[in-house]
Amino acid sequence: MELAEMMARLEVLGTEQNRKVYGKHGAKEPLFGVSFGNLDKLRKEIKTNDALAEQLWNTGNTDARTLAVMIADPKTRTLEQLEQWLDDIDYYCLTDVFVTHLASKSPLLPELLERWTASDREWVGRAGWQLMAHAAMKSKTLELDEDYFLRQLERIEARIHSSPNRARDAMNAALIAIGMRSEALEAVALAAAARIGKVEVDHGDTGCKTPDAAVYIAKAKSRKR
Repeated sequence: MELAEMMARLEVLGTEQNRKVYGKHGAKEPLFGVSFGNLDKLRKEIKTNDALAEQLWNTGNTDARTLAVMIADPKTRTLEQLEQWLDDIDYYCLTDVFVTHLASKSPLLPELLERWTASDREWVGRAGWQLMAHAAMKSKTLELDEDYFLRQLERIEARIHSSPNRARDAMNAALIAIGMRSEALEAVALAAAARIGKVEVDHGDTGCKTPDAAVYIAKAKSRKR
């Protein structure tokens, strides 16, 4: 599929309402305003196409970049390529799609966790802690044992209030995810959440709210019963 054809399709799928909503959440121009549902349909149609992904990314268009991370090949992306893309991101929704569709499926995941959670840069830190949340919830095959996640809880407690805005939000998500991983981790996570207290995150002109970690973990546990 040619780049020009895909950009034309994205433009047709965009709406002014979505442009306004995404803009409130921090999406930057150029932007067509394509719904995530339509982007996912395109992802399923295209499957993996690393060459097209690179071309889409280089347009600088937010919708094109979102689709790019959905169709890029996580198995072949190098550390340098992943970090080049991450350096371009300053929008939390794109960060999260980048983590879900690309970074979390990379064979470099353990190294990415170490590098990105150590960063004091807002978007790199967000990617790292969102990746940590994904690892806690999804990754059972990685050699990440209970002691590993206990250490992450210590790091979160020590740093969450001094971390950048969107990184704080992701650290709170990681705290929740770790607490939901096992009963033993749940107890430690709840104790950490109590000491941490309220996590303040500026969500801008949106209706988004930062979940209370202890409340969220308890609700998740009750749903499992």
